[in-house]
Amino acid sequence: VQLQASGGGLVQAGGSLRLSCVASGRTFSGVGMGWIRQAPGKEREVVAAITWSGGTTYYRDSVKGRFTISRDIANNAVYLQMNSLQFEDTAVYYCAAASKGIGVPIIPQRYDYWGQGTLVTVSS
Repeated sequence: VQLQASGGGLVQAGGSLRLSCVASGRTFSGVGMGWIRQAPGKEREVVAAITWSGGTTYYRDSVKGRFTISRDIANNAVYLQMNSLQFEDTAVYYCAAASKGIGVPIIPQRYDYWGQGTLVTVSS
């Protein structure tokens, strides 16, 4: 399974970006998908996650009300709409898929397939 993320870039604080991730390869049916970010000198953190069916979502507190994760099951894709971006959102964003476990995957260790990452830079 390959995950291809896109949509990162440079944006001013208060602006918006939309990240996209498409899964390809062998037929894959997992537990959930998510967006995980890693800022310089910091550990990876799950920003938003969604169950495979799209029925349940998770957001870390710092992005609630600003980010929206969505799932396109037919196209094996997941998206992250990011509004009101803040300098603290600057990071490499990875899309990932979890194939095991129960419930929406909210910690990085739950994910076993990872995309290559896309850089989001928010200027203050």
